[in-house]
Amino acid sequence: MKQALLVVALAAAACAGAALAVEAQESVDKAKAAAFDNRMFAGPPGAKAYACFVRRYDANHLAQHPKQKVSAMKLLVAAEFAPEDKTTNYSFRLGVAYRHRPGNFDSSGYCNHAIPTESGHEIRFECSVDCEGGGITVALSKDDKSAIARLGRIVVWNRNKPDDDAGEALLAGADDKIFRVDRADLGECAELVTDRKELAALRHK
Repeated sequence: MKQALLVVALAAAACAGAALAVEAQESVDKAKAAAFDNRMFAGPPGAKAYACFVRRYDANHLAQHPKQKVSAMKLLVAAEFAPEDKTTNYSFRLGVAYRHRPGNFDSSGYCNHAIPTESGHEIRFECSVDCEGGGITVALSKDDKSAIARLGRIVVWNRNKPDDDAGEALLAGADDKIFRVDRADLGECAELVTDRKELAALRHK
């Protein structure tokens, strides 16, 4: 079932995400994009690289943010060089748990480098689950120890019900717009990976 979830999410992202990612990536200065990659993956990504970020919100934080729906978040960002295209492709996987309902929810899609208009200089990853699946942007804290995930709307799937029609939207409410998730060991994000070969590669990093 979990594997079916990944197929559903990636199939949705494949509708338009790959073409949009390449187009947007070419519009960003290559040196700045490479510098961002070095920060994200703690060095040049090479053939394949991962970065894992995790946050479990404690009772004190949730009490201070009573409208926050998310109680835990995991974010895995990946880069993989495609020799046939001579380019690096970027992707993300997101896992969330809610504070007032059971279950674990996932989403995934493609990313590209982008410079948000409000800052004019900061590079982020713009990540999307296309076919109207929404998405997130991913920036880094100044010390590179945390990722800053911003969302407006993103479709997530319950891991136990990964059917096409089981997706639901996580919307940015008053306390669910910006998430600071802390860099963690790659093993913390292993549950977001379903492909056995990729899981083995992740665990050997």
